[in-house]
Amino acid sequence: MGSVTSRDRLVKLLAPVVEAEGYDLEDVTVTPAGKRRLLRVVVDRDGGVSLDGVAEVSHAVSAALDAGDVMGSAPYVLEVSSPGVDRPLTEPRHWRRARGRLVKADLRDGACVEGRIVATDETGVELDVEGAARRFDYEDLTRGRVQVEFRRLDESDDVDDDGEDGDEG
Repeated sequence: MGSVTSRDRLVKLLAPVVEAEGYDLEDVTVTPAGKRRLLRVVVDRDGGVSLDGVAEVSHAVSAALDAGDVMGSAPYVLEVSSPGVDRPLTEPRHWRRARGRLVKADLRDGACVEGRIVATDETGVELDVEGAARRFDYEDLTRGRVQVEFRRLDESDDVDDDGEDGDEG
């Protein structure tokens, strides 16, 4: 079931089901898991994915799979989730959904740039690179990755060891 043809059949079946629920189908993978197979379906949309949304998509995908034979007769486990922070930014919608985030982007010319996504449109993305706005067309980007940031507490956010606000009361 790991062949490209089988994956293509799954995408063809599941993309309209996921889109009908208001999501984009980002990825489909099937991997062996003991005597079963694990079918991972990754979905996303503007505004993110809630647990209720994952449940709704999971029910719709399950019903579509039960109605067809694309998974064959061997048992499988269905897992529906949202993309993780390590998902590469390869489509304009990925860049749009990461607005405000710090990213590292690989350029087609072999260079690499790091900056915060300020704006996106149909043709490209604007990054704040060391305080200067730089625009990149999607055709000049190979992919990007969101950088994990650990926020330092501001003094106004200071919390005492007992978990209480630092203000005297």
